[in-house]
Amino acid sequence: MPKPHETPYEPHTGSWARPTTFFWAALGATFGLANVWQFPYLASQHGGGLFVLLYLACLLLITLPLMVTEAAMGRYARHGLVLAMDGFVRMARCSRWWLWAGRLGILAAFLVLSFTAVFGGIALAYVFFGAIGRFIDAGNPDAAEILAGLVSSPDQYRDFMAWHGFFLVLVVWVSMQGVAHGLERAIRVVAPVMVLLVAGFCALAAWQGEFGRATDVVLGFDHGAFTWRSLRSALFHAFFTLGLGMGVWAVFGAYTPTGTRLKRSVLAVVLMDLLIAIGAGLAIYSLVPGGTGMAGERGLDLLFLSLPVAMSDLPGSQFWLAVVYLLMVVWSTSLALFEPVVGWFREWTAAPRALSVLIIGLAAWLVGLGSLWSFNVWSDLTFAGGTFFRWLELFAGGVLVPLVSVLLAVFAGWCLTRTLAQSMLGNTPRLFRQIWLWVMRLVLPVVVALIGLQYSFSGVMAMCNGSVEVVWCHSLDEGRQPVIPTDPAPGEGENPETRDAESPQEGAAPEDEDVSSQST
Repeated sequence: MPKPHETPYEPHTGSWARPTTFFWAALGATFGLANVWQFPYLASQHGGGLFVLLYLACLLLITLPLMVTEAAMGRYARHGLVLAMDGFVRMARCSRWWLWAGRLGILAAFLVLSFTAVFGGIALAYVFFGAIGRFIDAGNPDAAEILAGLVSSPDQYRDFMAWHGFFLVLVVWVSMQGVAHGLERAIRVVAPVMVLLVAGFCALAAWQGEFGRATDVVLGFDHGAFTWRSLRSALFHAFFTLGLGMGVWAVFGAYTPTGTRLKRSVLAVVLMDLLIAIGAGLAIYSLVPGGTGMAGERGLDLLFLSLPVAMSDLPGSQFWLAVVYLLMVVWSTSLALFEPVVGWFREWTAAPRALSVLIIGLAAWLVGLGSLWSFNVWSDLTFAGGTFFRWLELFAGGVLVPLVSVLLAVFAGWCLTRTLAQSMLGNTPRLFRQIWLWVMRLVLPVVVALIGLQYSFSGVMAMCNGSVEVVWCHSLDEGRQPVIPTDPAPGEGENPETRDAESPQEGAAPEDEDVSSQST
C-alpha cells in the first residue's frame, strides 16, 4: 500500500480491529428501509426475476465502480472524504475547488442523518407500541390512527420529539465509545443478526408460508410488465439504496486495517444486499396472511400499517418487526451516516471524539426538529408548495447526493493520473481498470446526472398537486397539465397523516422510483 499523502490537518485516529468489519459495516449501512418497503414492490411491478437481473446489472456496471472509488480513496488517504480529496488534489495538482465534492458529501450525510433520525423515532415508538400490544386485533384504520396520533397530531408532537431525542441518544451513546469499542462492536452484532433474521424468516416462509406464490411475485419472469420504465426504476433504486455520495464508504475504507480485501468486500456487500432484499420480499409475501395480495403496497403504509396489522396474530411478530425496523435498519443506517460527519469534525477541529459526537448529535437533533414539525405543527407552513422536510429531503437527495457522485466520478476519471488511480485501486486486473476508467469518465456522470434531474423535477412537480399557486405550477397550467403520477406522490397521499411519501426513502420521485438518500 502506498504511503498516504500527508495533509496539514489532524490525522485520522479510527481503525477497525478486524479486517472483516468493513464488510459488516458496509452491509449494515446499505441495508435500509428501501430494501424492505421498496424493492419487493419494484420487483412485483416490473417483471419479477427480470427486474432482479436488471437491478443486479445496474449494481455491477453503474454503482459498483463508484462504491469501489469512494472506499479506495478513504483507504489510500486514511482520512474521511474531505481530507482524502485534499490529499488527491495536492498529488494530482488539480484545482482546490474539487474539495467541495468532499464538503458537500459531508453536508449530504448530515442532512440525511437529521431526518433519518426522525423515522428512527417512529421505529422506536413502534417497539413500545408492539411491546404493549397496541396492534393486537387492530385493523388498518386503527393502526393508521395510532401512527397519526404519534406523527401528525399537533397535540402530541412533544411525545414525537421525545422518541426522536431518545433514538439519537442511542446513536450518540454507541458513537461515543469509539470506532473499535463502540461502532465496530455494535455493527458486528447487528449486521449478522440482521442476516440471520432474514434467513430465519425465509426458512419459516418456505416451511409454512405461501412461498410458491411469493416466489412467483418476486422472482417469476413476467415479460409483459418488463418495460423501459423498469430500467429507470432499477437505476434509481441501485443508486439511492447504497449510500453513495455521502462519505460513508470513504470513512469505512479509511478504517480498514491491513489485509482487508476491499474490492472483494464491496462486491460481497452488493450481492448480500440484493439477497437480503429478495429474502425480505419473499418473507413478506409468504408469511403475512394474504401477503401476495400486498404486492402493490410499499412505503410507510406497508411498513407501519399493513404489515404490523397483518402479522398481529403471529406469536412474537410485533417484537421481531420492531427489531428489524429499529436495530437492523434505522439504527445501523444512522450509525453509518453519523460516522463521516463526526470524522470530518474531528479532523477539522482536532476535538476529542466525545465532544465531537455530542456536538454533531445536538446539531442533528436541532435540524431534525424542522423535519419532525413538518408533520404536525408546521404542516401548514410551506414554501412554494413544500414543507421544510420536503425541501430538505429534495435538496439532499435530488441535488447534493447526485452532485457529489458526479463530481467524484469526474475527478477520479479525468483528474487523477492513471498511475495514481492504479495506486489507489491497488492490485486489479487490467480489464477491471479499463472498465472502471470509462465508467467513471462517461457512463456514471451522465446516468447519475439524469437521475438527479429526474428526481428534482418530479419532486418539484409533486408539490403542485393540482395547484397553480406556485409560479412553476401556474406556468405549466397555462400551457399543459403537468404529469402528476396517479399513485400518491411524495407528501401527497390520500391520507395526509399516514402518507407514505413523507419519507426519506420515497422522497419525491415518480410513482415507482426509490429515492432513498440513504440510505435510509
